[in-house]
Amino acid sequence: MASTFETVGVVGLGTMGAGIAEVFARAGIAVVGVETDPGALERGRGHLDGSTGRALSRGRLTEAERAEILGRVAFTTSLEDLSDCDLVIEAIPEVMDFKRALFTDLDRVCKPSAVLATNTSSLSVTAIAATTTRPGRVVGMHFFNPAPVMRLVEVVRTVSTEDGLAEEVAGLARRLGKTPVTVADRAGFVVNRLLLPYLNHAAALLEQGLSTRDDIDTAMRLGAGFPMGPFALLDLIGLDTSYEICEALFRESRERRHAPAPVLRELVTAGLLGRKSGRGFHGEEPPANPSAEEKPSASTVAVVGGTAANGTGAADGAAEAFAERLSAAGFKTTPVEEADLVVAVSRTPVIEQAVRLPHPARLVGLNLVGDQVAEVASTVLTSPGAAQVARGLLRILGRTSVSCRDRAGFVVGALLHPHLNDAVRMYESGYASMEDIDTAMRLGCGYPAGPFEMLDRLGLETVRDGLRALYAEYRDPSFAPAPLLDQLVTAGVRSIRDLSS
Repeated sequence: MASTFETVGVVGLGTMGAGIAEVFARAGIAVVGVETDPGALERGRGHLDGSTGRALSRGRLTEAERAEILGRVAFTTSLEDLSDCDLVIEAIPEVMDFKRALFTDLDRVCKPSAVLATNTSSLSVTAIAATTTRPGRVVGMHFFNPAPVMRLVEVVRTVSTEDGLAEEVAGLARRLGKTPVTVADRAGFVVNRLLLPYLNHAAALLEQGLSTRDDIDTAMRLGAGFPMGPFALLDLIGLDTSYEICEALFRESRERRHAPAPVLRELVTAGLLGRKSGRGFHGEEPPANPSAEEKPSASTVAVVGGTAANGTGAADGAAEAFAERLSAAGFKTTPVEEADLVVAVSRTPVIEQAVRLPHPARLVGLNLVGDQVAEVASTVLTSPGAAQVARGLLRILGRTSVSCRDRAGFVVGALLHPHLNDAVRMYESGYASMEDIDTAMRLGCGYPAGPFEMLDRLGLETVRDGLRALYAEYRDPSFAPAPLLDQLVTAGVRSIRDLSS
C-alpha cells in the first residue's frame, strides 16, 4: 500500500534536524519535532525561527508564509507524540549506538505502517534497521546541509527494504522540491564515498610534502574548477566529521586511501576541528608580506617540451605556445646551454630531463592547467632561485603558480584522476548510474560538472595514463585504472557516457 506521508516526525533539532523540519513544513506537511529536553527543544525552535527569519529579511518569504511554516511544526520532548506520524526521520549525532537505541524506541512507539528513516551520512542503514521489527520499512534519507537550500537527497535502500518503498520516499523528496538519488546501502553512499577519499588523499599529499595547503587549495579551485579547495572544505565539513566518515569507509572497504590521514587524526585529537572550533587546516595567520613577492630575475629562458630530453628536440605544441607568450611579454628565449632558466612544459615528472642538462639546477617542470593555473614542479636538483624566478615569470603572464615536488600527477592530476577513477569503479560495480553519480556530485558538492562529464572533457586516455603513472610511482592498488576505463580506452571509445545512452 502506498504511503501518503501527511505527518512527519523529526527527532533531533540541531542545525540539520531543524532544517529538515523546515523543508517538510515549507511543503505543507505537518511536522512533529522532538528533542531530549526543554533546553534543546528551545534551541531547535530558535534554529527554525532564525532560518525562516533570514528568508523573510531577504524577501524569500512573506510574513504570512513564515507564520504558516512555523504553525505546521509542533515541538515536544516525548517520543510518544510520534505515534501517528507516517514517517519519522532521525537527525541525531553520528553514533551507531545512539541511532540503534533510538530506532528500537521508534519501532515501539510508531504505528506499524510508519516508515522510519535515518539521516546518517555514512553509517550502515541495514545495521540500524536490524534493531526494529520492521526492517522492510526502514530507509536512509540523507539531506545535505543547509537542508532548506541544498537540493540533493540520497535515498538509501537496504536488502530488506520493501519493494517500491525507496521509490515512494524518492517521490516524497520530489514533493519537497528536492532531487533524489536512490542507492544501495554502502558506507558513504554516493557523495561521501567519493568526496572523503579525495579530501583524505589531499591531507596525505600535504603530509608527504608534495605541496602546501594553500597551493593545493588553489590548484583544485582554479585548476580543477571545484568550488572550494580540499582543506577549506574539510574545515567547513568539520575535521571530526570527516575523520569519522573515513573510518566508516575504511571499516567497510579496508582500502588504504580510506584510512584517515595521520594529520587528520592529529588535528582532531588536538581539538582543531575546522570552522566549528575556529581553527583546523586553516586558522589565524599573519598577513601576507607584499614585499616578499617573487620577481623574475632571469634575463634568458629556454623552453623545452615534455618529450625533449635535452632541449635539442622539437618542443611540443604546449611548449611552443608558452615560448611564444614569453617572447610577446619581452623575455628572451635562448638555447638550453645559455639559459638562466629552463622550463620543461610537461604533464609528467621532469627529473630525467634535468639530469641530461649541463645545469640541472636551472630546470623546473611546468604543467599548464586550464586557463589560470600553472604547476611549477621542482626536482631534487632544482635550485630555490630557479623555482622563484619561474613563479615570478608566471605572475607576469597572468597565471597563478602552484609549487609542487616533481611527482606523478603533480597536484591536480594526483588528486583528480583517482577521484574520477573512484566514480568509474562505483558505476562499474552497479551501485549507481552515471547520471545519478553526476547529479549527486553537482548538487551535493557544487561541482561545475559531474565526474563522468569531467572524464569526457579531460579525455579517457589522459586520465587512464595519469592513473598508470600514479600507480607506477606509489604502487597503491586504488590508483590502478578501473578495468572499465582501460577497456574503453583500448576500444577507442571517446565518451564514457555513451554506455548509458
